[in-house]
Amino acid sequence: MKTILITGGAGFIGSHVVRRFVNKYADYKIVNLDVLTYAGNLENLRDIDTKPNYEFVKGDINDSAFINELFEKYQFDGVLHLAAESHVDRSIADPMAFIMTNIVGTVNLLNGARRIWKSGNEGHRFYHISTDEVYGTLGETGLFLETTSYDPHSPYSASKASSDHLVRAYHDTYKLPIVITNCSNNYGPNQFPEKLIPLAIHNISQNKPIPIYGKGENIRDWLYVEDHAAAIDLVFHEGKDGETYNIGGHNEWTNIALIRQLCKTMDKKLGREPGTNEKLITYVKDRAGHDLRYAIDSSKIQRELGWAPSLQFEEGIEKTVDWYLANSEWLENVASGAYEKYYEKQYVTR
Repeated sequence: MKTILITGGAGFIGSHVVRRFVNKYADYKIVNLDVLTYAGNLENLRDIDTKPNYEFVKGDINDSAFINELFEKYQFDGVLHLAAESHVDRSIADPMAFIMTNIVGTVNLLNGARRIWKSGNEGHRFYHISTDEVYGTLGETGLFLETTSYDPHSPYSASKASSDHLVRAYHDTYKLPIVITNCSNNYGPNQFPEKLIPLAIHNISQNKPIPIYGKGENIRDWLYVEDHAAAIDLVFHEGKDGETYNIGGHNEWTNIALIRQLCKTMDKKLGREPGTNEKLITYVKDRAGHDLRYAIDSSKIQRELGWAPSLQFEEGIEKTVDWYLANSEWLENVASGAYEKYYEKQYVTR
């Protein structure tokens, strides 16, 4: 039985990856390591938390002694590293939290893997999940390639760029077996409602204003989270050592067009008159250093590994809205922060 560490597995993307691996690979022991900050919620994994090949560990990747003990105890065969501070607005307000988790935390994991794999890297893999934001911004044309030079513009993207460089450095210097993926914006079930789509769904449900930065002209490429989890599965098992793969949804939308589409979908789902929800759109002061456009060229992963997104945005957003409306209690619990108080009592952080 292989033992696989997934960091940040109680978060949005991480929980979908954990569920996929636990359900698909009965011969793997999946250890989910999460510190359970505001963005980590074990309710995301209630459907698999009693599976015999799943174990949750609460702990902080910033604690190097703890990480070393964890690697010694479990002798992990592989690492899927998703744990990260990821919200740009929070990085502007508190950059040090991003420096610590995204840079120092990543190095702690690299060191843990290097210690126990020093006798040989055969059958081992350190998989670092990153973002398209490390590449900076695009104009009206062009796509991010795996060879695009890094040009981060926020503390968040700069911290992720740094972690990417360090992962590659450990591969080149210590021969650590690594792969890296850089993905576009994810959406789907279980996303914390500080992000654009779940925030808008929550506010529309409550008839509250939908805040849009600037004029809503910023463009993002949107990837359904389960398509991303499928790509992660594929890269972990079939990706080439030392390689980087870009993962994109082929779904470019301006923020305002996306929100208008979401408003239309929710008009229908909530039985409201067409155009009702668009009246909630409210333009707010633009974010500092707000990149204009991100767009991923994912032809490499399609060509070499055979992956392609399964959903277009209109279908994916309908599935996403259906999930949030069917799980309004989950959304309210997360928005209120009630789950954080429970975890403070239930778990002791190491």
